[in-house]
Amino acid sequence: MSKTETKKENALPTVKIYIMGSAHEVPESLTIMKAMEYAGFKIKRGAGCRAGFCGACGTVYRKAGDYRLYAALACQTQVEDGMVLTQLPFIPAPKGIYDIDTLQPTESSILRYYPEVARCLSCNACSKVCPQDIQVMDFVQYSLQGQIDKAAEVSFDCVQCGLCAIRCPAEIPQYHVGMLARRLHGKYNTSTPETLLERVEEIENGTFEQGFEELLSLSKDGLKKRYTERDFVDQKKA
Repeated sequence: MSKTETKKENALPTVKIYIMGSAHEVPESLTIMKAMEYAGFKIKRGAGCRAGFCGACGTVYRKAGDYRLYAALACQTQVEDGMVLTQLPFIPAPKGIYDIDTLQPTESSILRYYPEVARCLSCNACSKVCPQDIQVMDFVQYSLQGQIDKAAEVSFDCVQCGLCAIRCPAEIPQYHVGMLARRLHGKYNTSTPETLLERVEEIENGTFEQGFEELLSLSKDGLKKRYTERDFVDQKKA
């Protein structure tokens, strides 16, 4: 068997995808983000945590033979043969500038900075496009009804990717609405845990300074060793 034949035999299965109009053959096991890098794209924007938490890698795509437009996070979505995609590293949307200390946890605060919420058509397009499977329409409606606690709860897992806003016919920046609801709820509807106050006092008193200095003095290998050998809490016994 020749070297070429051996290479072909050991090669990973590939799929053909189109990245912003250009065709590329990439391993079928890759995520969209890794496939873009495999194809030679140097991602300077639209990449953050790479673990589905930061929402920086919003992507829209179509599948071969499918009329629908899909949206997802590039770091969490596997490529498919015939996929046509483009990345949206930033979703433009107006962001209200406010002083949280001057607001109240009511619908008036929401409508003051995001009046377009009142235009919600309850079409649920925002929920369908959410890569986190959040019921976006629900928290928008809760905000409009003044149920700030429920809006905060439902929107809790929002990663601010903004994909909901690009599908909204009422042009509502839902992810900004959810953020305001969570801030209002945290400021006015929740109490500060005593343990948090105790920890802040410990930090201010310098309780952890020696530990910080010790960590800062370690080499990269030393930090890795300390991390892998750290104590884990048994959740069943805790």
